[in-house]
Amino acid sequence: MRVEIWSDVVCPFCYIGKRRFETALANFEHRDDVDVVLRSFELDPDAPTEPTEKVPTALARKYGISTEQALANMAGVDQMAAGEGLVFNQADAPHANTRDAHRLLHLALAEGGQSAQAALNERLLQNYFVDAQNPADHALLRESAIAAGLDPARVDQVLSTDEFDDDVEADVARARAYGATGVPFFVVDQRYGIAGAQPTEAFSRTLEAAWNDRD
Repeated sequence: MRVEIWSDVVCPFCYIGKRRFETALANFEHRDDVDVVLRSFELDPDAPTEPTEKVPTALARKYGISTEQALANMAGVDQMAAGEGLVFNQADAPHANTRDAHRLLHLALAEGGQSAQAALNERLLQNYFVDAQNPADHALLRESAIAAGLDPARVDQVLSTDEFDDDVEADVARARAYGATGVPFFVVDQRYGIAGAQPTEAFSRTLEAAWNDRD
């Protein structure tokens, strides 16, 4: 059984939803027969690679609210994350582009498999939400990719070209075709969809239903 997860490495609900899904999967009787593949989705493809502002300022501008209100909203998300054992520091994180991060996640899947992709994704999420680092910084991306087991020469090659750019675009197009307008978005065996950081129980029910509905 395959689970595809559309997400972005600067999406707080993607990190929260990831933890909840992982909890459900760990308690799923057939977990060893489940393949998990990450798919790309850019929340802000126009975000700069050289950040000029932090997330609260960007959110305030996007939603037409004050920076104080943006910070209050983010604090609520931080509290939700804490319930899953995550400690967020997103208020200090820069507003920046994630295209290169997604291209490296495709490299990880292509050359290291699902385990390498998962390891890189976790590291990228930690870089952003825990350490408030720039997700577009090539030195940080390179370090993270190598730590996840990727070949340094291939990492450098991808970062210096537009390799896997089409794969990112294809993932986004598939998400749109499914009707997804945001992330996280989970698709189980191309039949069952879950939108958002749903409670762990919702993931558990969907895994059971999809398993019982296999041909």
